[in-house]
Order: sequence, then structure tokens, then C-alpha cells
Amino acid sequence: MKQIIAIIERAEDGTYSVYCKDEIFSGMGETIEQAKIDMLRQMTVYKETALKEGFRYPEFMDGEYEIEYVIDALSLMNYYVKAGIFTLAALEKITGINQKQLWAYTNGTRPRKAQSEKIISGFFRLSKDLDSVFA
Repeated sequence: MKQIIAIIERAEDGTYSVYCKDEIFSGMGETIEQAKIDMLRQMTVYKETALKEGFRYPEFMDGEYEIEYVIDALSLMNYYVKAGIFTLAALEKITGINQKQLWAYTNGTRPRKAQSEKIISGFFRLSKDLDSVFA
């Protein structure tokens, strides 16, 4: 089965893009889910058009393939805050970064490397906690 890596990123305007690392496909949307759906739709349209017009398309599209989505910690944090899933207070507890600074990060300020690492570490700790629930 073909494994495809797709990168999810938050744009400066607050929308999300998804693009395949080693393939030509991409999508955009107001949410991560909309961006994923758009990319899958683009893949379908591309294959249908290729079949209709008689040009080549990637061979993997005729078989089974799996898309692995990868998102950076800042985009993930922004998504969960904007969706109302995490509050800045909760993220402060998870990351150790004060709410005012987190607010700045969710509104366009890029964190320094040390702060990015705190965010990533916080999400990893949360992920480990959640994994233990389902173990």
C-alpha cells in the first residue's frame, strides 16, 4: 500500500492548506477538515480528467493508498483554540507558557525556538496521557 505524507499548515489569513510532500496534490479550507476534503476532491477530479482526456496520472491512484497527515504544533494549537476545544488557560497548563503569550502566538506572532519546543513538549505529554487511557 502506498503511503503518502500530507503536510497541514495554517496560513496567515487563518485558513488551512494541505499538500502532499512527494505528490502534486493540495487543498485549502477554512478548517483542517475542509482542506483535507478539498485535497481529496482535487485528487479525484485529477484522475477523472486524466482518464477522460487520456493522459497519465500517478499509478498509486489505481490501488490502495493511505494518507498520513502531519501538522506543526503551532498550527495544531491554533486550530484547537479557534475551534473552542482548548482554552488559553488549558494550554498554559499544558505548555507552561502564559496565556498572553499564547494569545500572541494564535494571532500571528511566531514563537522563538525555545517556546516552540515548550509547545511541542506540552502536546507530547498530553498525547502520552491520552494514549495511556486507551492502552
